Amino acid sequence: MAIQVPRDFRRVIVAASVGNVIEWYDFYIFGSLAAVLSVKFFEQSHPVAALLSTIALFTAGFLIRPLGAFLFGWMGDRIGRKYTFLVTLSGMGLGTGAIGLIPTYESIGLTAAFLLFGLRMIQGLCLGGEYGGAITYVAEHVPDESRGYYTGWLQTSPTLGIVVSLAVIIATRTYFGNEAFNAWAWRVPFLVSFLLVAIAIYIRLQLQETPIFAEIKARGQMTRNPWKEAFLSSNVKYVGIATIVLIGQGVVWYSGQFWALYFLQQVSKVDALTSAYIVGAALLIATPSLIFFGWLSDVIGRKPVILGGMLLAAITYYPLYLWLGTVTQPGNINYPIAVFIIFILVCYVGMVYGPVGAFLAEYFPGRIRYTSVSVPYHIGNGWGGGLVPFITSAAFAATGNIGYALIYPIAVPAVCFVLALFLMPETRKISIWEPIEPRTAS
Repeated sequence: MAIQVPRDFRRVIVAASVGNVIEWYDFYIFGSLAAVLSVKFFEQSHPVAALLSTIALFTAGFLIRPLGAFLFGWMGDRIGRKYTFLVTLSGMGLGTGAIGLIPTYESIGLTAAFLLFGLRMIQGLCLGGEYGGAITYVAEHVPDESRGYYTGWLQTSPTLGIVVSLAVIIATRTYFGNEAFNAWAWRVPFLVSFLLVAIAIYIRLQLQETPIFAEIKARGQMTRNPWKEAFLSSNVKYVGIATIVLIGQGVVWYSGQFWALYFLQQVSKVDALTSAYIVGAALLIATPSLIFFGWLSDVIGRKPVILGGMLLAAITYYPLYLWLGTVTQPGNINYPIAVFIIFILVCYVGMVYGPVGAFLAEYFPGRIRYTSVSVPYHIGNGWGGGLVPFITSAAFAATGNIGYALIYPIAVPAVCFVLALFLMPETRKISIWEPIEPRTAS
């Protein structure tokens, strides 16, 4: 007999999503304030080098994420989904809040940069364990036939995390003024994390373990060694295929959202507040696309929706970013068109990201789902996607040419599209509620 879908699964989605939004707020507040942090924590004789150092530090938080996935994935498959992502949430909140407390370069010299680096590593490790936990937790509560739709709601949380980070920055800048913000009030958005995480922990403490994990535990079918089963068995082939899909998805995600913000500030020279307004508005309008494309993947399949997003991104990034440059000239910004262009970019994010949580949950067996979902996700998004801000910014700084800056965001989804076309399976009809989870390779 199959395990039953719990009646309160919608409450579970809300609780998991709230925690996820706060995790992503914590992670992205760093990137959103890169220009300020570069002034505060690095020597300023070469401002461009200081900014690139900060972006590199931002990127380092991504590069460490697969290690977090590796460590916390083991914990999630051995101890449980619920307690693991309570640990990751707490670590993330403490790491972020502490950035708001540490002295600057002016006070303690190079030590400030090392402290910032250490806290960024804590952020990256904890995020590496959070997402796999959240997606596994939600997927193991919802019906098979609407998994794309319901996990699509969870997939809005990173985008909303950026929106919340931009909103807090805008509110703080507006309230204190630019001078006070640059002097000391930049710390406020980091300190807000302490409050947000306390709320998220309270909400998550009300949740129970997933019925699927509870059943696996009750039957004595838990894995003894998640790492061995996930990576030293035939499962490693599926991890490899998922990683290819996730690298393409990750690059589209960061190129469509994060580099849009960097583009406005670095290329078009739009001030920080205006660029935050433009990107924030576009993100809010386009966020429902994640739910829509998750739902569409329930109807036509995960593969055509995800691969369609990669293909469209690869074909249209160059003309879209050129267009964005023409409508965001300093002193002559066409706000509706700028928001519309970024809206299109975020719709591509909706296509690749909305269905991917359902795809990952269906692709791997329950015994090792947390580990198997987390590692490809964070290699794809942490390494593939996380390198986007640094590579594109460095390429533009070196050449001053949009075409060169966009080589990475265009080439990676194009290559992943071709590979995934032949390797990626369709998982829509796989039930994760059956005691024996089938594996499909076509």
